[in-house]
Amino acid sequence: MTQALTRRHEFVLFFDVQNGNPNGDPDAGNMPRMDPETGHGLVSDVCLKRKIRNFVETFHENEPGRRIYVTEGAVLNEKHREAYIHEYPDDPKVKTAAKLSPKTDDEARRLRRFMCDNFFDIRTFGGVLSTGINAGQVRGPVQIAFGRSVEPVLPLEISITRMAATSEKEKKDRVEGDDEEKRGDKRTMGRKHIILYGLYRAHGYISAPLASHEIKGTGFSEADLELLFQALGQMFEHDHSAARGEMATRRLIVFRHDSALGNAPAHALFDRVKTWRVLGGEHLPIASEGDNRPPARGFGDYAITVDRTDLPHGVEVIER
Repeated sequence: MTQALTRRHEFVLFFDVQNGNPNGDPDAGNMPRMDPETGHGLVSDVCLKRKIRNFVETFHENEPGRRIYVTEGAVLNEKHREAYIHEYPDDPKVKTAAKLSPKTDDEARRLRRFMCDNFFDIRTFGGVLSTGINAGQVRGPVQIAFGRSVEPVLPLEISITRMAATSEKEKKDRVEGDDEEKRGDKRTMGRKHIILYGLYRAHGYISAPLASHEIKGTGFSEADLELLFQALGQMFEHDHSAARGEMATRRLIVFRHDSALGNAPAHALFDRVKTWRVLGGEHLPIASEGDNRPPARGFGDYAITVDRTDLPHGVEVIER
């Protein structure tokens, strides 16, 4: 592992979706998440972190220190138990006890260190590790905000049918229904929600002290940072499905400071990244409500610019 991160970073991530649902809301029939007041689409931070975890699990799971803590079907307490077994390999109780808790602050730090050293997502995003078998709590150095579409999006509800039967009875009913009209109604109906096109923007923050602090730091390293950026750039390439349509990372713009404290406020740096509509070869500001413009249907309808003039001293812009 390389040394823990000592410089602050922020990043702006642009990704888009075409003919798909980037993040369904289970409380709204799996419709795309929306801001009801403006019509802008939303993608939760949890959704983006899940895709990062999936990428690392798929391509780096067997590498030291890059296991994933939150995986499908995982029993989290058993992963906490690994920390106790590592600390007390000769104590048979830790292998079967339903509840375990550290008895001293030093023990708690060692358990927490084991979890950070072995699980990439704990070292990156943090986690609550106190469910029954208590391995403490970790505040991660990397935080990602909700993604938001740069313009309003319009979800569509598409009806779909299933032609195959699931049982012999269903097949018989289709063939031997009471009349022709009813036989035609035996097909199973379903619905899916899509957005024809949307370009989304999300902000990320990387705290150097939470990576490198002697006690609170998770040990998030320069190598972990590089893997995070690799995942952000490629996570949609290995997450395709009919429901999500075509999704892709379009731009990743990183602001790197030369100190742990940072050299400029994050919001001032984010304001330097602008999104424009491209119409007739011109770069125009994003439309306000009521403007009569054709809807965007591809990434070519947008342009993204970064203002590099008079950058604060000690801030570097990196485009991935």
